[in-house]
Parts: sequence; structure tokens; C-alpha cells
Amino acid sequence: MRIVQLTTDAREHYRQYDKPVPYFGTAPEALLQGFSHLPEVEVHVVSCTQQRMVTPEKIAPNIFFHSLLVPKMGWMRTGYSGCIRAVRRKLREIQPAIVHGQGTERDCAISAVFSGYPNVLTIHGNIRLISKLNQDKPFSFNWLAARLESFTIPRSQGVVCITRYTQRAVLDLAKRTWVLPNAVEAAFFDVRPNPQTDKPPRILCVGVICQRKNQNAFIRALDTLALKQKFEVLFLGSASAAGAYEDEFRSLVQARPWCRHLGVAGRDELRKYFAEATLVALPSLEDNCPMVVLESMAAGVPVVAAHVGGVPDLVEDGITGIFCDPLNPASIASGVEKILTNPSAAEEMALRAKEKAWERFHPKAVAQGHLKIYQEVLSNVS
Repeated sequence: MRIVQLTTDAREHYRQYDKPVPYFGTAPEALLQGFSHLPEVEVHVVSCTQQRMVTPEKIAPNIFFHSLLVPKMGWMRTGYSGCIRAVRRKLREIQPAIVHGQGTERDCAISAVFSGYPNVLTIHGNIRLISKLNQDKPFSFNWLAARLESFTIPRSQGVVCITRYTQRAVLDLAKRTWVLPNAVEAAFFDVRPNPQTDKPPRILCVGVICQRKNQNAFIRALDTLALKQKFEVLFLGSASAAGAYEDEFRSLVQARPWCRHLGVAGRDELRKYFAEATLVALPSLEDNCPMVVLESMAAGVPVVAAHVGGVPDLVEDGITGIFCDPLNPASIASGVEKILTNPSAAEEMALRAKEKAWERFHPKAVAQGHLKIYQEVLSNVS
């Protein structure tokens, strides 16, 4: 089967045009890793970019890469019309059986639905829900992306929903839905937890510093616990936005010797942090299928996560992780304290989580699940 994956080359997203090798979001990257183990498929990754870059012909023996140059006028300001035309031209050369648009945030979804081929979409972030939560201003990027999401969903053959949370959000728009979680890069399954016993327990909180990720409330929730228990909290993620929330975060961290903000961590670096972590915390107010939870489970690190969005699809409370209420400081502190004060139970929980992750999130398993979805779509189209 010949498959096209429309996904964003992260070099375009981060304007790193000088890098010689394409790379993608963590979930699409892991899915491609899974496809590389399925010799029966031929995969073509197609990405649009605003500048010419080095483009290797292949990124795996059965995975080809195509970078399409699209001038700035062909992007969001014209409804991605330039991207749509460039993709259609390339697809006439490739002649795929099916086209998969990865994400509704940018050009991939609309290029998929106007591709002229059977297609499906994956929603990684529910832009309509995020835009509503953030109260985005009319005609801002997220406001426009939310409307684009509403436009593309009903025009595709179906939506791959990475949690039932997304499935519920799109049921009124989508022709067909499937629930299949994101894949996790295989290297995370090789992490061997090794917390530093000569140092205080380490809590990791990974994510962009913003109101939706709820770091400020998380810090305050641990103030009382910090008076009776030694630990350190490491925040990994960008805080580059200039705003009241980010300023407050910096003040909170600076005032607490047990808090540190280390900025953005690369994939290799993140695995090293996981290996030394006592637990990973996700205090978000809204999340679909947070990769940090999947990666923590794969690495065998205990998780304390907010009972929101799609997280209940990933974690079983008390079995593979611990839930907390992100709006209740006592609930957050209690979840963290359970892990810190009962390390043997936490280790057993993490081992069960790792077993579940092998079954559900390993790249090959998720790629095989996608292949079944593609076959179902094609059988209905023909």
C-alpha cells in the first residue's frame, strides 16, 4: 500500500532552514518509526515549506520525503491555497492509495481533504476547544485555525482520534471516527529509571509555560508539602511568551529554592531527565493525548496527572498512575505525596504502566493500527 503522510517539517515550524535533516512532531515521528518496520507499505512524507532546504530522498528504506516550496502568500492568509496546489501536484506524481493529514493546526488537514484522494485526518490538539479555553481574539491564528478545523473535519473520510475526548469533540462533524493513541518513540521504552538517591526526589513538569498547562497553580499547591517533605521540581518547556502568566511563573520559581526552570529539552535530554525522575506531573486544565504521559509510562516513571480531557484514556487511577483535580490544590499535593512517600507502590504502578505502554503506544503497534484504518477506508471507497 502506498501512503502519503502530510505533516509539518519542524524545520519550517521553528525556522531552522539550515538543518540538513527533516524532523517532525513527536507523534508523527514515532508513527513513521513504526511504518519503517512494515515492509508491506510504501510511505511518502510530504511537507510544505517557505524556504528551500536540504531534502534527503529517503528517511527510511520504505519512507520517501518530499519538501514542497510554497511562497508566503500561499499559507494561512489565503487559506493555504498555495500548499493545497503544491500538494495536489506532488500527489499526481506519487499516486497514493490514501492521504493522511497530520494535525488540523496548519496546512496538513486542508491539503488532505482537497487532495483528490481518499483521506483521513488526525487531530493532535483540539484547536476549537483550545481556542475557546484561551478566549482567542477574532482573526488571531488559533481563532482562524479553529474555523479551519471545523471546515476540514466533515470533508474527510474520517478522523483518527487519539483519545475518546477528541472523538466526543468531533462526532457531530466527522463522517467516521476511530480511536487510536499516539505512538511513542522506541527509545523511551529503553529508559532505565535510576533516581539519584543522594539527592532530593525529583519531580518533572514538562510543557510550554502557559495557563492551559497550569504550572503556577501546581507550584502553589506544593507549598505546604514542601514544608514537610524535601523534593525539587524541574520545569521543562518554553516560557518565551511575554505575558502576565509567564511573568508570574518566573516570580514563583525564583521565590522557591525547590523550583527550577530549565527551558526546552531535546528528546535525548528528556530521556535522561526521565531516568533520574521520581515522578512526572501533568497539572493541565485541558489536554488531549499529552506525549509526556505516554513517554513517562513507556520509560517506567510514575505519573501524577490531571483528570481532564483525554488523559483518562491513558491512565488508570491507582493502577498505572494517579489522578488529581487540577483546580484543587489539596488534590494535587495529595497525588504527589502518595508517590513520594510510598516508593515501592509507585514502582509497581510504573511497571504496570510500562506494560500497558508496550501494548498500546509502541510505534509498530500504532502503525499496524493505522494500516487497519486505511484498509477500512479504502474498502468503503471502492
